[in-house]
Amino acid sequence: MASKLHQLRSKAVQASEFVAKHGCAYYKELLEKNKQHIVRPPTVEKCQELSKQLFYTRLARFGFSLLSWFGFLWLFFCAEQNIPGRYESFWKELDGVKHIWRNRTELKVEDAGIAALFGLELYAWFCVGEIVGRGFTFTGYYV
Repeated sequence: MASKLHQLRSKAVQASEFVAKHGCAYYKELLEKNKQHIVRPPTVEKCQELSKQLFYTRLARFGFSLLSWFGFLWLFFCAEQNIPGRYESFWKELDGVKHIWRNRTELKVEDAGIAALFGLELYAWFCVGEIVGRGFTFTGYYV
């Protein structure tokens, strides 16, 4: 056991020496190669714009999937929208769910797993709400 620990320690020392020797050059080379992606000057407004671009790009990449229910709920309850807009959004989402149900044979295992985890998370939050409602007891209500 001591010999394995000694080997591991010597490998760690070698790795840290390599990083100390070549890390700075690698860092500079990496920055030089990707300088077109660096935003100058970094302002709060630019960071907010980039975060919105990333969010909506990822949302568009997933397309309509079972995860869009989270987006639907966010739009329905949080976004500034009028009642007719919410009504239309609800029916669009419902049509999307119907489409997924009709084409459920084409559903990927990954999407089904994510949907199952989402359902499990909803159930867990329901259980947490019940526990809080009972006054933080697991056995039942105070009578």
